[in-house]
Amino acid sequence: MIIFPAIDIKGGKCVRLIKGDFEKMTSYKNLPIDQAKKYSESGFNNIHIIDLDGALQGKPTNSNVIKEIIKKVKLKIQIGGGIRTFDDVNNWIETGVDRVVMGTAAVENTDLLKTACNKFKNKIAVALDVKDGLIALSGWKKQTNISAIDFIKKIQNFGVSRIIYTDINKDGTKKGPNIKDTIELSSKVKIPLVISGGVSSIEDVKKIKSLNNPSIEGVIVGKSIYDGDIKINDLAKLI
Repeated sequence: MIIFPAIDIKGGKCVRLIKGDFEKMTSYKNLPIDQAKKYSESGFNNIHIIDLDGALQGKPTNSNVIKEIIKKVKLKIQIGGGIRTFDDVNNWIETGVDRVVMGTAAVENTDLLKTACNKFKNKIAVALDVKDGLIALSGWKKQTNISAIDFIKKIQNFGVSRIIYTDINKDGTKKGPNIKDTIELSSKVKIPLVISGGVSSIEDVKKIKSLNNPSIEGVIVGKSIYDGDIKINDLAKLI
């Protein structure tokens, strides 16, 4: 199982939201590059980065901050936020990221998603931010009536490498991830899933790992690291 420590960036700083609410945002003193170096030095191989300004504005916004991480830290970087065009995808691939995460654009423009998957084999992930089973878009500001499971079934032959499944009701709350729904979803679709949202303790991560479910590829851990509920070195022991 892959453990993805997370870095959410807004205004060039590390931040975390609660349930996707930008009014409930916590900023942290760690610079994104310093946080990335911590993860690398602790032995992690992967990192999950979201450009929150990009997600809101619909275009990559914190590119210079993220490019510094790519240049200086040897990690497999998964990047999302504001990726709306083929050029956006291409630019990040050329910069050297391991996976490009498409969210809003994947849902609103499945032709673009299919084209990107065909061009960049095993490089495209899709982030689905879900509230009560329905997908939210544009930095979680726009709620749709699109069922997450129906959408995944629609795209599962495109060549998407993984689905990052975030339960908005859990995200940033540190009340435990939605394991039950993720397991149920994994039994109905072919694309590997990554659990995101609500991880509160090292026990949560151990529980997900103990599932030994080949359809659940990994877990993203964010706020609980920043708040000190999970020690980076303890988390690294589970890699």
